[in-house]
Amino acid sequence: MEHVSYAVADRIATVTLSRPEARNGYTVRMSDELAAAFDEADRDPAVRVVVLTGAGNDFCVGADLSAGGLDLPEAGERWDEPAGRCSMRIFAMDKPVIAAIRGAAVGAGSTIVLPADFRLAATDARFGFVFSRRGLYPEGASTWFLPRLVGLGRAMDWMVSGRVFGAAEALAAGMVHSLHEPAEVLDRAYELAGELIRTTAPVSVAVIRQMLYRMSPLDSPLPVQRLDSRLIAGSVHNPDTAEGILSFLQRRDPQWTGEVPKNLPPDLPWR
Repeated sequence: MEHVSYAVADRIATVTLSRPEARNGYTVRMSDELAAAFDEADRDPAVRVVVLTGAGNDFCVGADLSAGGLDLPEAGERWDEPAGRCSMRIFAMDKPVIAAIRGAAVGAGSTIVLPADFRLAATDARFGFVFSRRGLYPEGASTWFLPRLVGLGRAMDWMVSGRVFGAAEALAAGMVHSLHEPAEVLDRAYELAGELIRTTAPVSVAVIRQMLYRMSPLDSPLPVQRLDSRLIAGSVHNPDTAEGILSFLQRRDPQWTGEVPKNLPPDLPWR
C-alpha cells in the first residue's frame, strides 16, 4: 500500500489515510487500498474493531484530482466511483468501525465516514459536502447515509448549500458522537475500541450492525420480527449467549469464543 497504512495491535486494526504531505487528498489508489484494508480486517479473526483515521493534522481534504484523475469508465462499462468503493465496503463490514477525525474532513473526507459505527471528532474538525459548489454530485451513497444520521432537513442544508461547518455543529446534528482535543481523539477511539472488545460479543455486533442498516428501512416490522425470532431461537446453541448471561450473573468480564465471520448465524437474509 502507498496511500493507506494498515496495522493490527490489541485486536484493533488501524486503517490510516497516509498522504499527510497532500493533507490526505483522496485518490483512486487510496480508495482501492481502503477497500482492501477493510477486506483484510473483516477476514482476520484476530481483529475485533477497526479504527479509521488520517495521518497528520487533517483527516482528508477531498479528492486530489492532480494525482491521476478519476479513472473514468469506458462507455457502457460498470464503474464504482472512488468514495463509494470505501463507504460501501464499510457498510458491508461485520466488525464495528470507529472513525477518528481531526482537521479538514471535506468531500470524500465527509462521505466515507458516514457508514462508520462511531465518529469521534476533534474540536478543530471541519466537514463539508461541497459538491454543489464544484458542479459535482454527492458520492459514497452519502445522500442515503446522511439523512439517516441527521434528518432530511439538515442534510438538505449541508448538501444543497455545500457549506463547510465545524465540529460543534456536526455534534449537535448527530453526525459525530463526541468531541475531543485534537491530540486526544485517536486515543479516545482506541479506548472505545477496547471497551467494545471487552464487553460485546463479536457475532452479536456483526448481526446487529447489519440488521440496523438493512432492516430498519423496511416499511413493515413483520420481517424484522421474524428474523428476531429465528436468531433468538438459535441462540440456545450459541456459547457466547451462555457466556454473556453467566458473566453477568458472576459480575465478571465475559470471555467470548465466537469468531467473525466463522460463527455468523446461517441464512442471514443479506448474506
